[in-house]
Amino acid sequence: MKKIAILGASYLQLPLVQKAKENGLEVHCFAWDDGKAVCKDIADHFYDVSVLEKETILNECKKIGIHGILTIATDICIPSIAYVANNLGLTGNSIECSLLTTNKSLMRKCFNENGIESPQSITVSEFNIKDFESFTYPLIIKPSDRSGSLGVIKAASAEECKKAIENAVQVSFSKTCVVEEFIKGKEVSVETVSYKGEHLIITITDKAITEAPYFVELAHHQPSTFSEEIKEKIREVSYHILNATKVENGASHIELMITDKGKVYPIEIGSRMGGDFIGSDLVQLSTGFDYLQAVLDIALNQYTFPESVQSIAYSGVYFLSEETEFLLPVISSDNQESYIVKKELLSDSLKPAHSSNDRSGYLIYRSFDHKIILE
Repeated sequence: MKKIAILGASYLQLPLVQKAKENGLEVHCFAWDDGKAVCKDIADHFYDVSVLEKETILNECKKIGIHGILTIATDICIPSIAYVANNLGLTGNSIECSLLTTNKSLMRKCFNENGIESPQSITVSEFNIKDFESFTYPLIIKPSDRSGSLGVIKAASAEECKKAIENAVQVSFSKTCVVEEFIKGKEVSVETVSYKGEHLIITITDKAITEAPYFVELAHHQPSTFSEEIKEKIREVSYHILNATKVENGASHIELMITDKGKVYPIEIGSRMGGDFIGSDLVQLSTGFDYLQAVLDIALNQYTFPESVQSIAYSGVYFLSEETEFLLPVISSDNQESYIVKKELLSDSLKPAHSSNDRSGYLIYRSFDHKIILE
């Protein structure tokens, strides 16, 4: 029986653990037992260890004799996975790639060095007004190494910028943040799969995001409704980003901003599946491509690319918060409309969405004839 190591044990990893079990794999799950480790009861073996403890995880994986290691939908595990995979000669990405795709400061530098036009940016650990003399407000401030909109704030003045930098540095692991020019437009993400340096773009996802200052994702829809001309530009930039950041194996999730003039700007790349049910649910619902199976097969070095992937349906997810209060009756109702795949009310007290953690429920849909618009 083949043995797979999965880093992380929250609800985000649950579809991967379930898929690994369906494949008859022996699942070894590494994560802190913080009360949210729902995979603990499903995995064959659970290790109460921080996903950042790469040396401890490596030693345990050596003892176990694992055949592959992976995670989905979370950045924090990526460097540890690369470290273990490289030390044990398993399929994965290089340690350099793991840093280029998790640290926004290194990512921006990589984009610039490879001629990928991206927003003007600077990495700082504290506010100094001289650093921003060549910038025009508003600016976006992001922790260098966090995901899920945590600590991301738009600042319209030097005073707001100072406060936002202090906030972002506080939640950053490296105590640094990226400050970049604000690009106005519509955001998309690109869902990809790579194996031995070859890449396949599976689909493009349209995103609905809260207004400034926090920019929290409230809905995702596949396939994208952008024109074929824009989608071609999106694909071109995406392949360039995958090669520049040295992605060779596994899923990637690339976020881009499209201006009203049709210019495509990279926001960031994660060398893992998109969270928010994008990788675990929406991709298969809209294309029929079994993304979870693909990342498992890649980690086990037994993957074969499909001849092509086409959109076969519309799929999406809506998130419940104060901004999307109209969803509450739909999610809490016992009536199950035919388009609803899954819905869950996590709390009926709604909060304004300042990060992904503030969402109180979700609804996943699939439709064969039109995009489902709830408002």
